[in-house]
Amino acid sequence: MCFVFSFIPATLLVVIGYFVLFSSTKSEGGVRKFGKILSIWIFVIASFFPVMGVFVTISGQCPMEEMMMERN
Repeated sequence: MCFVFSFIPATLLVVIGYFVLFSSTKSEGGVRKFGKILSIWIFVIASFFPVMGVFVTISGQCPMEEMMMERN
């Protein structure tokens, strides 16, 4: 369950990273290089969300699953 919901912040960060990358192509010099580096970092951070979602789901530490079990 946590894996599925980890796609929400990952998608948001990928969209922001794409916007930063697109904006950096319209600029010149050091700003272009900084924008490309910043967008790469945003993509790397976005990839951590699904990876951590998989870890939490597999390890059984997902708080959403515990709340679902208590209701039944």
